[in-house]
Amino acid sequence: MSDTDRPSRTAYQKGSVTLRGRLVPATTFDERLLAPAAESDWLHSDPWRVLRIQSEFVEGFGALAELGPAVSVFGSARIRPGDEEYELGLQVARELVAAGFAVITGGGPGLMEAANKGAHEAGGVSVGLGIELPFEQGLNAYVDLGVNFRYFFARKTMFVKYATGFIVLPGGFGTMDELFEAVTLVQTGKVRQFPIVLVGTEFWGGLLAWLESALQARGLIGPHDLDLFYVTDDPVDAVSHVVTANRGLAATEAAIRADTADDGAD
Repeated sequence: MSDTDRPSRTAYQKGSVTLRGRLVPATTFDERLLAPAAESDWLHSDPWRVLRIQSEFVEGFGALAELGPAVSVFGSARIRPGDEEYELGLQVARELVAAGFAVITGGGPGLMEAANKGAHEAGGVSVGLGIELPFEQGLNAYVDLGVNFRYFFARKTMFVKYATGFIVLPGGFGTMDELFEAVTLVQTGKVRQFPIVLVGTEFWGGLLAWLESALQARGLIGPHDLDLFYVTDDPVDAVSHVVTANRGLAATEAAIRADTADDGAD
């Protein structure tokens, strides 16, 4: 049998359904949702999409509600096993498990796989939040608890809602998207001020220098906004910062609750 005669093994996740070969759709759910509607078609199709979107939130909340303390780890899907950054991802995940955290990733290959593998092999909870993409093939083999999403915004909510911190390894557009989503939520006070750790001083140095010179120097961000990032090369230091930040936040929240209770008693 020639290669052209063999059935395609490329898997495409459509929610809980797996498709291969010519059954793989030409467009994604996000693409169809955001595409300009022809005439009044949206009156009949878009309102029904709300139910599918709602189901993604319900499924995600249900799967992760009892997860416990967790940290979301982001990084490139293009890094290969054996690369220096892949080993870094393994070490970060092992340290997180040792500190009592579950590890949440996007569930794909590369550094996501490294973090899931490190957590799985260390005996921790390895979580993968997959996304429908035409060029990715489902969750990696080291995911213990996996949820597949059709819509990016539903998936992003889970990354934030169930994390007590973010650790960001080197990555591309997807990693940058997740990083700036997180820092914007913290900067604007939409979420509590959980730690955001960038691992790789050389990789992140140029971006931070640009943020300082092009944004902070012109007053486009606040004078202390870059302090929202903690940068290190050491996986132990990265996790230690998350632990310390969470202890400080827990103490602050406990003090606020105590003050509120005292005011109520008065």
